[in-house]
Amino acid sequence: MSQPSVLAALLSGLRGGSIEVVDLTSPLSSTTPVIQLPPPFGQTRTFELEEISRYDDRGPAWYWNNFRSGEHTGTHFDAPVHWVTGKDLGDVASVPAGRLIAPAAVLDFSAAAAKDPDFLVEVDHIKAWEADNGPLPEDGWLMLRTGWDARSRTQEEFLNADENGPHTPGLSPECARWVAEEAPVIGLGVETVGTDAGRAHSFEPAFPCHSYLLGSGKYGLTQLQNLGSLPPTGAVVVAGPLPIVSGSGAPARVLALVERS
Repeated sequence: MSQPSVLAALLSGLRGGSIEVVDLTSPLSSTTPVIQLPPPFGQTRTFELEEISRYDDRGPAWYWNNFRSGEHTGTHFDAPVHWVTGKDLGDVASVPAGRLIAPAAVLDFSAAAAKDPDFLVEVDHIKAWEADNGPLPEDGWLMLRTGWDARSRTQEEFLNADENGPHTPGLSPECARWVAEEAPVIGLGVETVGTDAGRAHSFEPAFPCHSYLLGSGKYGLTQLQNLGSLPPTGAVVVAGPLPIVSGSGAPARVLALVERS
């Protein structure tokens, strides 16, 4: 008897429950938090729906909408061209399809972030995780769990800003450079509004995750949810951004496949 194919085994696992699909995507609506930049910089739009018809004289049998949104609103994918360091690199439509499915390492710093919203991950933190869990996955994602998804109910709680700016966790400049230049991953996934820490505007360089990672041709995933449902290793992430030609990024549906015993 022939052995079942890999795809048949995958489907069997999904149907039988031995493989769980975890949705890492924040629902997209007019209340979805968006990043706020200080004047005079341009601002991204909140998500908006414009009804075209809803079973009425504009269209008696169908319901549909137009929508307006910033590329970097809600759960979204950052392409290298998003930052000046990657201005000659790829847009979101040119991301190879094979890179949209990749293994993930999930590093949990939620306890530290709960104590200090300005908590920064250092290279030594990642090295300590590797000592317990093995190396970061080749051509995979480094996922940063901070518990920040629990704050996504309101703009104010999510951005956590005061007169000095936002206070959210992230990578230190040295760690961002290491992830960009030395780690084998294709990108960084976070639960916060952007891949950089809230204080990153004052770092050297400013916004080092954007500067180093995108300048190295790597990617970002932001405003992820439910990272607490993933194991430290073994999950496979499926990231599906809209393939916007010349786009710097796009809203994305992000799923994780997790093998359950």
